[in-house]
Amino acid sequence: MIATGNRFTAEAGAEMYALGGNAVDAAVAAAFAVIVAEMVVSNIGAGGYGMVFDPKQETNQGITYDFFSTMPSGDVDCDLDFRKVLIDFGGDKQPFFIGRASTAVPGVVAGLCRMAREQGTLPLSTLMTPAIRLAGEGYPVEPMIAYVLDLLIPIYSDTPRLKALFQSGDRFAKVGDRLRFRELAETLEQISALGDGYYYRGALAEAIVDDHRRQGGLIRAKDLDRYEVVESRPIRVSYRGHEVLLPPPSSVGGVLVAFSLRLLDSVSLRGLEPGRFEICRILAHVMLLTNLARHSWDRGVSEECARVEAFLDDDFVLPYCERLAAILAGRMPPPNEPLSPQGPSSTTHISAIDADGMAVSVTTSAGEAAGYLVGDTGMILNNMLGEQDLNPLGFHRFPAGKRMNSMMCPIVVLSRGRPVLAVGSAGSNRLRSAIMQSVVNAIDFGLPLEEVVNRPRVHFENGILQMEHGFDAAVVERLRADGFRVNAWEERNLYFGGVQAVSLRDGRLEGAGDPRRGGHCCIV
Repeated sequence: MIATGNRFTAEAGAEMYALGGNAVDAAVAAAFAVIVAEMVVSNIGAGGYGMVFDPKQETNQGITYDFFSTMPSGDVDCDLDFRKVLIDFGGDKQPFFIGRASTAVPGVVAGLCRMAREQGTLPLSTLMTPAIRLAGEGYPVEPMIAYVLDLLIPIYSDTPRLKALFQSGDRFAKVGDRLRFRELAETLEQISALGDGYYYRGALAEAIVDDHRRQGGLIRAKDLDRYEVVESRPIRVSYRGHEVLLPPPSSVGGVLVAFSLRLLDSVSLRGLEPGRFEICRILAHVMLLTNLARHSWDRGVSEECARVEAFLDDDFVLPYCERLAAILAGRMPPPNEPLSPQGPSSTTHISAIDADGMAVSVTTSAGEAAGYLVGDTGMILNNMLGEQDLNPLGFHRFPAGKRMNSMMCPIVVLSRGRPVLAVGSAGSNRLRSAIMQSVVNAIDFGLPLEEVVNRPRVHFENGILQMEHGFDAAVVERLRADGFRVNAWEERNLYFGGVQAVSLRDGRLEGAGDPRRGGHCCIV
């Protein structure tokens, strides 16, 4: 079973299952297909995280693969290709910075190849075949991709060659138009034959470095040569008798979702119904207190392993649990919430599980893309150095080699040591609330996975409770009467994340792709 953000990426994973591959083979093939079929949210210059749990392995600890972006070493005081564009999100114009100096060192090719080598069973050439075929033969544009492309026209029209790649006639591609990427197909062919060394030390590395040296970028040969995928043990937290595995830093999302689940685990939801006032109120206050605690995390200066341990330790968490209980009982008013930074929402997620119980959860992002093509390689790269929330010290202030932080959070949930749920989401800060609500819907309410993913969601941030279309009007009004500033949406929207989830319980496989982001699932 595999669930992804796109029909073609799900089919790529299903193809690997049909060939006898395992969940890692399916997830890696789907993630390479993302580079083509979901290029406007995650390209060949992306970064991300993978979570793998194989119950057949003796240690049963699980592995997190961190292949997020790092700071390059070029001279930031030179004349840089770095410029602002405004993206209109329905009346709210947000600034993003693009150009070669917005590109951090990419990690997705290294990460996927490492996962395939260590955990997969099929050769890389086989895993990349669907992506190569999609790029060479083309594919019809899906509604979600057309929507994002339309939003990001200021970026994709920034350079003539990039603009031409996404145009059909004299306009940008719409639903049903066919996109074809022949140069990218050739690049993927070379990677499939030669491995990730071709990207980080071979001809592709030379193309990236030459392009950056000549045109105001920051990536140098040593940045690509020294890039490393970081393997680590997941964060593990208990929730309702289950064990949840989450990625450690550089994923801040993993730490914060773990904190939210610890808060929520201190409150009984027995007797409550999904979508009602009581559960919405509890979720909103958990989100509020997590956002408050986040500022303690952001101010921390100790080594990251020690910070994670301290942040999730009873000494830090239990006072927040007591505060939550007091707020819910009416003994204490809710605190004022500090403003939270906004992150990139151009993210995609893949969840896969096989009949042997191996569970894989992969999230990748390229930001909004940097607005240029690298030579004749067909490669579009990330703009992570142009994301304000990822650069809290200011642009280009990180030391060379520093791994950037991210909100991405692929998770796996265990019951009695066996995976029962793999889930993750797209959606910037909203992915935290989407993942938490998915866990609640699956574990607390025992809902079928389609309903887990499809139920309307809430998100609390910057003092406002955002409520997706689908809640009863009486619930909305009770929350307003309870003191919440509520923004009730008139439609379902990708603002509330894009959850892809798979489960295996009692030998029964389930999967669900989020319709908010064109999600799709396949079972083989």
